[in-house]
Amino acid sequence: MKDLIEQYEDPKPATTTIATLLKRMKDKGFIDYKVFGKTREYFPLVNKSDYFTTHVRGLIQNFFGNSASTFASFFTKATDLSTEELEALRKEIDEEIKKKKSKK
Repeated sequence: MKDLIEQYEDPKPATTTIATLLKRMKDKGFIDYKVFGKTREYFPLVNKSDYFTTHVRGLIQNFFGNSASTFASFFTKATDLSTEELEALRKEIDEEIKKKKSKK
């Protein structure tokens, strides 16, 4: 936990705040830890991609009526993306469309 707190800029969060977050993440099955004397070493149980995929799907379902296009529309407008970022996003979408079409 000390290593985590050191990563924050001042003012650093309270130790109890970090402990609560770690406990919640452990209770949800995202992390676990090994005990070394009085120290705990935390490690992930799920990879970052799986974690974000699950949460983005939940976000789309809960806040955008399970409509990915509504989410994408909101995202592109609300985040004030630059023209370059929008073009890069379009390229990603076009590549994903090509992959899906080639699987058919």
